[in-house]
Amino acid sequence: MGFVGLGNMGLPMVRRLLAAGYRIRAYDRARASVDALAGHLAASDLAASDLDGGVAADAATTARGADAVVLMLPDSDVVEAVLHDDGLLAAATPGTVVVDMGSSRPLSTRALAERAAARGVGLVDAPVSGGVKGAVDGTLTVMAGGEPGDFDRVRPILETVGRRVLHLGPAGAGHALKALNNLMSATHLLLTSEAMLAGQRFGLDPAVMLEAVNGSSGRSGSTERKWPDYVLPGTFDSGFGLRLMLKDMRIAVDLAEATGVEPRLGRAATDLWADAADHLPPAADHTEIVTRLRQLLEDHRD
Repeated sequence: MGFVGLGNMGLPMVRRLLAAGYRIRAYDRARASVDALAGHLAASDLAASDLDGGVAADAATTARGADAVVLMLPDSDVVEAVLHDDGLLAAATPGTVVVDMGSSRPLSTRALAERAAARGVGLVDAPVSGGVKGAVDGTLTVMAGGEPGDFDRVRPILETVGRRVLHLGPAGAGHALKALNNLMSATHLLLTSEAMLAGQRFGLDPAVMLEAVNGSSGRSGSTERKWPDYVLPGTFDSGFGLRLMLKDMRIAVDLAEATGVEPRLGRAATDLWADAADHLPPAADHTEIVTRLRQLLEDHRD
């Protein structure tokens, strides 16, 4: 199989696939990511031959002779560039299944699936939830869309990196649910952070607040993982960027509007995240939304 995209999520996924016995031809434009994979191989029991001759020189090379090619890329524009500009789709043989495991625009995914099908290539969108830890542990939730036969062919790959693998419908279904999930997750985190800051300013211990809420109806992934693991320690190192979260929120809001749903809360939350993106460093982790809320508190105090 081929694999394109050795970033925070892609690299641990490749490690799991290699450990499971898959022969992989991998590629990433970033030299540091390629070096990280080489370092993993050097420090493990995996032979370099498990990479089927080594890291590929370009994206198209990953598809030559491959049964499947996994893409773990940031957005639809990059996916389209890799498939078309970089020649991956042209290099794929009929019967290959391309698996887009990043977060992309659902309608763009449908169009790509039609173009791939015209060449005899399947396309499955299979975005994931669970973060870097889930990728390392193999406990991701995988939300897949695509033709049932194509999904069945790549299901063993998805089950190697995910604990819960769901086929949701035709192409684009996975990317639609992923965007909606992240809109919910981001809104949870925003409201959780506002409530936690209010409680702290009232004099409550944040750790005790979380313990109480996590046994109550206000609990969420933000109270169970994001605040205790990344916010309270001040590490802000979940591995998922703030601007990537904002991108997914905008996809979800656009999708809601296209279906006739008026996303009033979703749009308001998206505007607040956009403000954070305007004021925080380009590489800010999504959990640093709390930093922007604290800045606003200080500005108001001044």
